[in-house]
Amino acid sequence: MAANLEQKLAEQSSIVDMLRNSQIGAYVYPVVAPEFHNWRSEQWAWQHSAVLFDQSHHMVDLYIRGKDALKLLSDTMINSPKGWAVNKAKQYVPTTPYGHVIGDGIIFWLAEEEFVYVGRAPAANWLMYQAEVGKYDVEIVHDDRSPSRPMGKPISRISWRYQIQGPKAWDIIEKLHGEKLDKLKFFNMSEMKIGNKTVRTLRHGMSGAPGLELWGPYEEKDYIKEEILKAGEEFGIVPVGSRAYPSNTLESGWIPSPLPPIYTGDKLADYRKWLGADSYEAVGAIGGSFVSENIEDYYLNPWELGYGPFVKFDHDFIGREALEALNPAEQRKKVTLEWNSDDMKKIMGSLFDPEGGVPYKFFDLPLANYANSNYDSVVDAGGTNVGLSMFTGYSFNEKKALSLATVDHEIPEGTELKVIWGEPDGGSKKTTVEPHKQIEVRAIVSPVPYSSVARENYAEGWRTNR
Repeated sequence: MAANLEQKLAEQSSIVDMLRNSQIGAYVYPVVAPEFHNWRSEQWAWQHSAVLFDQSHHMVDLYIRGKDALKLLSDTMINSPKGWAVNKAKQYVPTTPYGHVIGDGIIFWLAEEEFVYVGRAPAANWLMYQAEVGKYDVEIVHDDRSPSRPMGKPISRISWRYQIQGPKAWDIIEKLHGEKLDKLKFFNMSEMKIGNKTVRTLRHGMSGAPGLELWGPYEEKDYIKEEILKAGEEFGIVPVGSRAYPSNTLESGWIPSPLPPIYTGDKLADYRKWLGADSYEAVGAIGGSFVSENIEDYYLNPWELGYGPFVKFDHDFIGREALEALNPAEQRKKVTLEWNSDDMKKIMGSLFDPEGGVPYKFFDLPLANYANSNYDSVVDAGGTNVGLSMFTGYSFNEKKALSLATVDHEIPEGTELKVIWGEPDGGSKKTTVEPHKQIEVRAIVSPVPYSSVARENYAEGWRTNR
């Protein structure tokens, strides 16, 4: 029986088939209730009043301490370390030696030799591996995400993590604090008072308007939540459930889960041996209409995911040489695709047409993804593949089905393309896939972020140019 990812891959006739037919099941946002009001009202609130996001459970936290902590991060990220300091955060983007994006997350610089990474497993695994093999003088505490299905067992993390977001967020924040609070620059950190506690803060803007991310010891979680909801009642605050929460990115424009590009390449063989046979990379699932026998066709570079402006060649980092060889102007670009409403009616209507045979692939609301990493083919009028649609759902605020995609650089906004929705040959063997047929959905190439609220209020560069 395979003990690591490299051994598991050696047993496969096709890496793509292994991942497309993974039996891991749905990607779950754990512990937090699916809905507190209803997902439509919860989406509406982040644009019109205020929301409380509970981010305490679905992300990996890595607490990194030691004299080489900054060097470890600088050596593994495309971002420039210049100007970074204590009480500033960064969206951390690491690449492989071949220049492909492993994942991303947020790094909070907490104290002189102390950081915390918050994000999905691929970048966390890469950081732990590099710390080990590079013999960096660091100590890492790995606090894994909460179990997808805890089945009633008690859950505990090191930290709770909330966000207060929306156009009324700052009113709530200042009421909690008891006095005026400086609106820090984006991604700067400070402290504030909530009840009889002092909590750390990060200036954020996940829903477009100025807001804060807050965190503190997990045992204070319920007290803090109660205080926030009590203070926010007069401003219409709505707690957001795990059903609506991930759909927020459709409006703000972040692609959360590209496939970790680590399944091939001699330079990554030792990493694959380090990764367990039950790791995220070994059991994750690919979903969607795009199918290639070459797993490398699923790998993406920073420009394709909208991280091109992050790339700074002012420091040495893993992947630098490969990225220097690329011409940024020739790479695909991140866009929002606005799906045609009449075509959406066909998809939904097929569920209620017993005479129509097999329905189209189920489009769940508000998030339609059905795998860890989602790859739907985007084609032009002639049927040529011109991109990949990677995160799909519905915005009640915009009354549109939307997806985040990467498309050929020369395609202008306003172009009508087609997304092929549904997998070929009736679907793969994933547990999240039912027998279905494919449909070509017309889609208009649109800006990122799609929401005008987000475009006009995000700090310069967040999700776009930072």
